[in-house]
Amino acid sequence: MNQNAAFMQLVPFVAVAVIFYFLLIRPQQKQMKDTKAMLDALKVGVKVVTRGGMIGLITSVNAEEIEVEIAKGVKALFTRSAVGAVVNAAK
Repeated sequence: MNQNAAFMQLVPFVAVAVIFYFLLIRPQQKQMKDTKAMLDALKVGVKVVTRGGMIGLITSVNAEEIEVEIAKGVKALFTRSAVGAVVNAAK
């Protein structure tokens, strides 16, 4: 009966660990995977929003940097990780 009581004391801890996995860890891993896929798919002609809120059109893509035209004739250089979202894909 002692072993059964010890096992029953561990059940709540295991349940909490499982709940944390499905509510916190798994969704965060999925979000990181989706963000990495979005950043890897950046190409010229795609309209993006930076994490700072600038909206522009990608004019050049390098290994770690992108050049974004934020106004007519005004281009800015950003790292890939500065892109927060893709507004629309190029056609």
